[in-house]
Amino acid sequence: MKLDILAFGAHPDDVELGCGATLAKEISTGKKIGIVDLTRGELGTRGSAEIRDKEAAKAAEILGVSVRENLRFKDGFFVNDEKHQLEIIKMIRKYKPEIVICNAIDDRHIDHGKGSKLVSDACFLSGLRRIETSLDEKVQTEWRPKLVYHYIQWKNIEPDFVVDVSGFMQKKIDAVMAYSSQFYDPNSKEPVSPIATKNFTESIEYRAKDLGRLVFVDYAEGFTVERYVAVNSLTDLK
Repeated sequence: MKLDILAFGAHPDDVELGCGATLAKEISTGKKIGIVDLTRGELGTRGSAEIRDKEAAKAAEILGVSVRENLRFKDGFFVNDEKHQLEIIKMIRKYKPEIVICNAIDDRHIDHGKGSKLVSDACFLSGLRRIETSLDEKVQTEWRPKLVYHYIQWKNIEPDFVVDVSGFMQKKIDAVMAYSSQFYDPNSKEPVSPIATKNFTESIEYRAKDLGRLVFVDYAEGFTVERYVAVNSLTDLK
């Protein structure tokens, strides 16, 4: 299956939090979109890997993505090396996305920055025909995405561009809250983590609202780029 966009996250829920509304908007226009989680989030303070597997499937259904896979890298300890790069290259060559979206380039959680660089490097390497990979006993051909974008996570990184996601925030919030084990629940007996607070839950909306305010729309999600953004005309910019 060829996808238009393939979104990677170091942990289940990274993609939903970082660009869930953007993906929902693109899906509404007919785009085919997939998600690849690098780990199962097994080191998370709350819940378990098994619970998050189920939550990730539910979130994918809410967003309407075409496919979701988990590479089962070791949470907290995966590295940017040949072994891990080849597994991501297999995903890129399998789905042949025009656009790849991945973790923030710098963030509070060490896996986010690591995952960002790992996926970005794999996107380049995937275009080299002398790197041989096979999947399901079939030799793969080289493929390099045209664009690589990075969503914004914990840190308030200055975006290079924003997407107007007005009308799609509720779907994002619904997808995020599918991970009920991870976020604020006043009745939970589990330890409190930085993302399991009322402030964090509320920040999902107010951060998008603030980005939207800056570009005169209701809500927006921000991204950083690896090369200049090109437009055909000055009027392409809103």
